[in-house]
Amino acid sequence: MSFSIREIEKTDNETIRQVIRTVLEEHGVTMPGTAYYDDSLNHMHESYTGGNKIYYLGIIDDEIAGGAGIFPTEGLPADTCELVKMYLLPQARGLGLGKALVNKCLDFATAHGYKKIYLETMPELQNAVHMYEKMGFNLLKGPMGNTGHFACTLRMLKNIS
Repeated sequence: MSFSIREIEKTDNETIRQVIRTVLEEHGVTMPGTAYYDDSLNHMHESYTGGNKIYYLGIIDDEIAGGAGIFPTEGLPADTCELVKMYLLPQARGLGLGKALVNKCLDFATAHGYKKIYLETMPELQNAVHMYEKMGFNLLKGPMGNTGHFACTLRMLKNIS
């Protein structure tokens, strides 16, 4: 099965919100302190595009199957961005789409002068954690920045310079 990646458009807001919520529901992590309750889910295009931030969609058979983005999260060092809202529907897993999305985000971050990429996740999302580790992200002892995701207990960082 082949896939493609493109930047989010305003008309994609509702679909990607549903994708993200579906994945969080699948893993039983719909509690406060997760992306499930982020106001930005209602306006992803407006929240994650322009300047030094971006959001990419993974497309399979002309349908949005997931996404990932880069965001200059408040409280992070100036040379560090956050990998945000990386979620894939079950049918999009194991195809290399997750890795391709992360690599696209890494390329964007590098092009915009970032030296490090931070992310937060949860043990329940073990497939993602394994992928991040294989891609060179290292576990941290505590959080960085002001993400608002206090329910995310795994924090990782990757040097990209």
